Amino acid sequence: MKVLGIFGSPRRGGNTELLLEEALKGAEKEGAKGERLYLSDFTITPCKECHGCDNTGNCIILDDMEKIYSKLLEADIVILASPIFFYGVTAWAKALIDRSQALWARKYLIKDPSLGKEGKKRKGFLISVGATKGQKVFEGAILTVKYFFDVLNAEYAGELFFRGVEAKGDILKHPGALQQAFEAGRRLIYEDRIKVRSH
Repeated sequence: MKVLGIFGSPRRGGNTELLLEEALKGAEKEGAKGERLYLSDFTITPCKECHGCDNTGNCIILDDMEKIYSKLLEADIVILASPIFFYGVTAWAKALIDRSQALWARKYLIKDPSLGKEGKKRKGFLISVGATKGQKVFEGAILTVKYFFDVLNAEYAGELFFRGVEAKGDILKHPGALQQAFEAGRRLIYEDRIKVRSH
């Protein structure tokens, strides 16, 4: 079982990184193989909406995103962690999502069976923190990430959100937050294993 953890924050050692690292440790505790992708280490040009991928399913922009497509497709579970910037995911995370338009073209225009109903089924999980305590602070990110997961044939399997978290290390003031992330990672693997056994 391969779990891809996508670190969407440019701040290393920050709140979402701490949470995602615990989730990955939880998944690994259940026997999964975790891979960590720190988006701030990659150069990902935003989508140019040139439609160059429409006929081939391949993006014509040659940058670090080329290294990421295969990782997305090899993963059984994708966990995306991003703080909220202006009621959405970070620009780093959004660039990756927008460049997944090539996979959207592969799935919906070219009808690649590997991304169709008979293709590999994945799971997606979202981790996020927001500085404000507004009720709708995570709604934009949820809609964006759900559509991203859909392109990957990934069921939106859950989320872990914390409000009122901004300064580096603020998440440590939330008792049990890291443990919740660890358990979420464990559960993603454990529940999948139970589902396989029951079939």
